[in-house]
Amino acid sequence: MKRTADVALRGLGVPESLRWYRGALWFSDLAHGTVHRWDGTGEPETVLKVPGRAGGLGWLPDGRLLVASMDGGLVYRLEPDGELAEHADLRQVVGGPVNDMLVDPQGRAYVGNFGFDYHAFSRENANAMLYSPPGPPAASIACLAPDGGLLGTTEPLLFPNGTLLSADGGTLVVAETLAMRLTALPRNPDGTLGEPRPWAPLIPPLLWRLLNHPGPAGRLTRRVSALLDRPAVAKRSASPIAPDGIAWDADGETVWVANALRGECVRVAPGGRVLDRVATSQNTLCCLMAGDDGRTLFAATVPTDDPVRAAELNGGRIELVRL
Repeated sequence: MKRTADVALRGLGVPESLRWYRGALWFSDLAHGTVHRWDGTGEPETVLKVPGRAGGLGWLPDGRLLVASMDGGLVYRLEPDGELAEHADLRQVVGGPVNDMLVDPQGRAYVGNFGFDYHAFSRENANAMLYSPPGPPAASIACLAPDGGLLGTTEPLLFPNGTLLSADGGTLVVAETLAMRLTALPRNPDGTLGEPRPWAPLIPPLLWRLLNHPGPAGRLTRRVSALLDRPAVAKRSASPIAPDGIAWDADGETVWVANALRGECVRVAPGGRVLDRVATSQNTLCCLMAGDDGRTLFAATVPTDDPVRAAELNGGRIELVRL
């Protein structure tokens, strides 16, 4: 039986980038450009407002916060005196809004981006139309040194999003949202990333081929998919899964996936086998296994991920379930 998460916080825009740091939940609000800290009681504290909308979060080894500026194309660093300093300028290497970010224990940051203006496209088109040849633009992950210098970029990926580091530090697992798969990239000793390989496909292979087909079969598949792109239809479906934020399970081997297509978090094994599902009240953009003993699944949910509409609705929520 599918378990159901409980709503813990309401009235947010687009909560994202859930992190557990020093006994509290941290998150960004992509609609309002703010960063928040919540200790589990009362209302969350607003830590800062970021120019260009707050995105991915992480911390340097000395405790200074790093936060991505989605529209600014920058990564900022919060200094001890409260000053927001420029940590890295990514405007020459990104093709769309800067997105999620992972900061490793050494202070190296891995920053993804949309690759194009996704929300402008989705306001005018069904998501299925993204796959009309040549398909959506790809984007690279930027690898940053602890001082903010650019170490390098990865091969292009389809909307690199949530990112995890393996326990041994040798592999990065990234959610390719528009490819509907999790992808593994080996990590070199200098922090750069190698050639990607599949970790877990989250769409049936035949459907993926048809969705991208240049001929009549592809056009028909995209039209049918567009007709079925309705919340009432999506919530009754189990496939495909569009991974947004991802989190290691307590076992350290399987991954919880926030499914951007419907209200659920899904636990998957390497290779893509679905092991568990937790229902949420709205589409899920991010998840995190955390809490004092690491056994609580947090989920960030929204009625819409469009930041303009979300800022008007303030329907974003933080939900949780004890596992």
